[in-house]
Amino acid sequence: MILLTGDTHGALCPFLRRLIPYQPRARDTVIVCGDFGFVWNTPAQLQALARLSELPFTVAFIDGNHEDFDLLGTYPQEEWNGGTVRRIAGNTVHLMRGQHYEIEGCRIFTMGGGYSRDKALRTEHLSWWREELPCRAEYETALAALSRIGYETDLILTHTLPRSAVPLLGLHPDPHEAALSAFLERMYRRMRFRMWYAGHFHVNRLLREDLAVLHDAVAVVRAETII
Repeated sequence: MILLTGDTHGALCPFLRRLIPYQPRARDTVIVCGDFGFVWNTPAQLQALARLSELPFTVAFIDGNHEDFDLLGTYPQEEWNGGTVRRIAGNTVHLMRGQHYEIEGCRIFTMGGGYSRDKALRTEHLSWWREELPCRAEYETALAALSRIGYETDLILTHTLPRSAVPLLGLHPDPHEAALSAFLERMYRRMRFRMWYAGHFHVNRLLREDLAVLHDAVAVVRAETII
């Protein structure tokens, strides 16, 4: 069983409360759609990460815009389920940008990143990082992976949304995020997939029959069906 949820921002107890109805076990995988926030260079967050690493199931996350990218970049990379991850702890992995995995029989393409609208209130290398948005090399990695899989997968996991989906939340597309949202829009129009999940917007909403935003809700995914 795969469980998908939205931003956790390093808050351990609320994260665990979301999972109580599902009782994930050792064979299960919980995936956070960005703004994971546990890999953060403060004593409180590092302590929470240590507690998280003791959980019996796999915890995976794509990066959002609120991550400590300096610290995240220090973790070793390895091949895992068909794609490249950063191994954070024994049970915790970072699903990197432009990667394709097969997890519990489900094919998953990941593309993290997003823009911080509160950037002006943050400090570079302390609470904000330029790496929040993908670089050219990461787009090239994504395009190579998409070509390799023939633009077909089961799930797409991103932090932000394709450009045309943002107005469905009553918002205007952010011009600072234009390159990423346009890239995701091209993916949305070209790819064959079963379901797309994003985080970032702090709402739980089904925007289209194949596109949903998660905050504190949990989506249950199995190889044979999506609930």
